[in-house]
Amino acid sequence: MSSDARIDAEPAILVEGVAKCYQIYARPQDRLRQAVLPRVREHLGFAPKQYFSEFWALRDIGFRIERGETVAIIGKNGSGKSTLLQVICGTLTPTAGEVRVNGRIAALLELGSGFNPEFTGRENVYLNGSVLGLTRAQVDERFEAITAFADIGEFIDQPVKTYSSGMYVRLAFAVIANVDADVLVVDEALAVGDVFFAQKCMRFLRQFQEGGGTLVFVSHSSAAVVNLCRRAIWLEKGHVVMDGPAKDVSEAYHAKSYGMDVAARAADDDAGHEDVADAEITDASTMKVFRFNPGAAAFGDGRARITSVALLAADGRRLSRVEGGEQVRLQVDAVANDDLASPVVGFFLKDHLGQHLFGTNTYLRGQGPRPPAAAGQRLRAEFAFRMPWLPVGKYSFDVALADGTHAEHVQAAWVFDGLVIESITSSVATGLVGLPYHSVTLVSGDADGSGTRSS
Repeated sequence: MSSDARIDAEPAILVEGVAKCYQIYARPQDRLRQAVLPRVREHLGFAPKQYFSEFWALRDIGFRIERGETVAIIGKNGSGKSTLLQVICGTLTPTAGEVRVNGRIAALLELGSGFNPEFTGRENVYLNGSVLGLTRAQVDERFEAITAFADIGEFIDQPVKTYSSGMYVRLAFAVIANVDADVLVVDEALAVGDVFFAQKCMRFLRQFQEGGGTLVFVSHSSAAVVNLCRRAIWLEKGHVVMDGPAKDVSEAYHAKSYGMDVAARAADDDAGHEDVADAEITDASTMKVFRFNPGAAAFGDGRARITSVALLAADGRRLSRVEGGEQVRLQVDAVANDDLASPVVGFFLKDHLGQHLFGTNTYLRGQGPRPPAAAGQRLRAEFAFRMPWLPVGKYSFDVALADGTHAEHVQAAWVFDGLVIESITSSVATGLVGLPYHSVTLVSGDADGSGTRSS
């Protein structure tokens, strides 16, 4: 094997047994005691004494990220995400383990990292560029592109300590976008920028992916995770909880936010319903129709369960396909296993990446709480709407039943991908969904306003 082939075979990032421990001191004077007294005690023949407590931000972390892969790191605040990224980037030394990065790495970590607040934006561009391995001549060549990307105008020659948080991010991202990095690490700092700059950054990240770059991305937005990444790593209390497809990991993390675990439903959990191998069955006319999948992954506290989900035409027929523009009804049946003070039924429609396209619930549509439901009572919710035009492909409904209000509730039952549907025709020229246009008009004419209209 040639040397080039061996290099290509190496992962972009290899993390092996990484751990990071911080020493936590209850009082400032304990730092001085720790620096002096253990050595004195050891010299006098006594056992050393520890004047700090240990906090393990990371414990036994191990994974590999291949070249060209895009991986999300998710987890709640304090789970170790930022610490892990700093260890990968080399700004923190692990207490144990090893990290190997193949290629030039550029990072956008916590706000202001890598910038000297007393320097101007221009000076920080050259400073940051040199840290990332560029010569002054190379920064000179790219300076115009950097300032154009940042778009902060005359502030480029002002000290960065006068910058807003958004301007900080603009300049920092503009630098890493122009250093020809092989590996890009982006923390949650992007959430600070305005919507226009965020879209510019997302366009760059997609171009970076298409060019074969390796991206490690941290975000609290599940939509951004499933949109950008095929794989996600979920951290909790410094440990890897789950490493797998972004959609699966995001769903498990979402369930955990309610204090619950995602699990496949038991085969006998839906007695009285036909055993279904996939999301479709054949009715009496041999036409395939969309059908609830009782084996879909689910979570909840068990006080209710979803028994059926159906997408119906306006006349009540089960649909076998959607074309867009038709009037439909989503029908959700459930049973209360325990008393529910204020049941709320809702749904999301998702695309194949797990992105939420639209959804609602009975609390919002009913403008308030619903009557209570007693244990054993059956519930039915119906949502009538005109189906939007969707790009050709498969889509799925998440359905849920909660107890409470829209803002404060406890999930009794949540079913992921309980109903899979398929769009067979589409009027969507671009985007995720199409609108039901009544007319499209183009007017052409002379400068005086006279002219012809076509539609």
